[in-house]
Amino acid sequence: MELLTQHIESLIFASEQAISIEELHHCLEQSLETELAIDEIINCINGLINKYDDSSFGIEIVEINGGYQFMTKGAYHHSIATLLKQANKKRLSVTAMESLAIIAYKQPVSKVDLEKIRGVNCDYSVQKLLEKELISIVGRGDGPGKPILYATSDKFMDYFGLKSLSDLPKLKEFQTTENEIGNQAGIELSSPME
Repeated sequence: MELLTQHIESLIFASEQAISIEELHHCLEQSLETELAIDEIINCINGLINKYDDSSFGIEIVEINGGYQFMTKGAYHHSIATLLKQANKKRLSVTAMESLAIIAYKQPVSKVDLEKIRGVNCDYSVQKLLEKELISIVGRGDGPGKPILYATSDKFMDYFGLKSLSDLPKLKEFQTTENEIGNQAGIELSSPME
């Protein structure tokens, strides 16, 4: 079959986890609408393994857990580790942390409700939190337009070392007296004469 190797190469590349020969076989037969022998697929995979074994490539195809996956060659692990450290050092902005706190305490919450609480547009913050997988989409609300609802993810729990949401710090109740003039309670000012 023409271009079978390229189809297999694309599927291995696109798969987030090791893809088995059975998965490859099923996917290829459906997408190409033709019957394929398992031996054809194995021969193509062996050809790809030999191709990427060449020193001009920084990646290779490795058999893992009964499937095949693209991996970085060992000689380049230090470069990848440096990149991953840099990506992990990037901290959340104050606005993203504020949005995350609101989602954590009010979940599930829509972006509209989040914006009402914060008083500003939260598109960028929500997008960054989704990219970092600290929040996830958990459904749609009942309100007008059926807004998307957000909640914290398992990665949020791991990142902050929480067993459950009940481990979140309790919100302190602040009492403010409206239209109060002068000092806050408990603060005494010394007079300049003393």
